[in-house]
Amino acid sequence: MFLFFKKIKKKLIAENRIKNYLVYALGEIVLVVLGILIALWINNSSQYYQLRKKEQTYLMGLEKEFLITQQKLDTLIKINQKNIQGAQEIIQAMDQRPINISERKFSNLLYQALAFDISLNSNNSLLTEIINSGSLKDITNQELKQSLTTWMATLEDIKQQERDQEDQRQTLLDFFKSDQYSLKTILNEVGVLESNQERSPGENRNNMDLLNSVAFENALLLFIFSAEGTDQSHYLPLKEDIEKILMLIRQEIKE
Repeated sequence: MFLFFKKIKKKLIAENRIKNYLVYALGEIVLVVLGILIALWINNSSQYYQLRKKEQTYLMGLEKEFLITQQKLDTLIKINQKNIQGAQEIIQAMDQRPINISERKFSNLLYQALAFDISLNSNNSLLTEIINSGSLKDITNQELKQSLTTWMATLEDIKQQERDQEDQRQTLLDFFKSDQYSLKTILNEVGVLESNQERSPGENRNNMDLLNSVAFENALLLFIFSAEGTDQSHYLPLKEDIEKILMLIRQEIKE
């Protein structure tokens, strides 16, 4: 009988050891798994922090780029609207009968309309870097990401419109490449050339015949149409796009 109980005791001790070992082993596994999970969490948290830090750096850089583009665009809008105004006043003068405009006034209007070309030289170096490096995915605001994605295509469309307008401007300037009309007269009348201070009355060659030229009028109208298209269909919508992008960027920048 004693041996029987001794065997049972040994069996229980063995089973208890096995149970304790299993509990210990399970505990070890749980600790290892928890350690791995904690390490992954720390690593993910660190990566997330680094990504958000990089995003903030990008956002602040993009804000500067778009602010510069906004300032350039505002200047171009003013120049282009003056171009349109000068060309429209020439058309109005051509519609008058008899034509009642002085050579000086005509020269000033020509200078206002044609002296300055327009080209939005937008600095997009940071945005280009973000796109080329695949870092656009790190921008968390989906609406901002979409706006940045389409930005370059929008600029290319505007460049094409600017080229079209420049072609119309060059067509008008071509009138002054012949012997019939004088670019020097225009520059003298607006005071661009130093010789303006020494010239005597009647020294300039007259450009007034242009006001009776149907070809010049047609070219001027095409220039107006193109300039108004640039203003209304491209520059003003782009101005709204920039304002929207800047608003979205500032919403995401953490002070």
